[in-house]
Amino acid sequence: MRAFGPWLAVLAVVLLLDALRLHVLAAVVSVAWLVWCVWSWVRPARRRARRD
Repeated sequence: MRAFGPWLAVLAVVLLLDALRLHVLAAVVSVAWLVWCVWSWVRPARRRARRD
């Protein structure tokens, strides 16, 4: 359940911005969150330092 915290927080922010009629800002937050999620999913794994 802990993994849903960031998702719920972003959802709450987007809904709040939408309620305040800041639709453009809500859209920007939504798109930024989507881009971050996709980037974190497809980014190459960090390479471990090789021990010599």
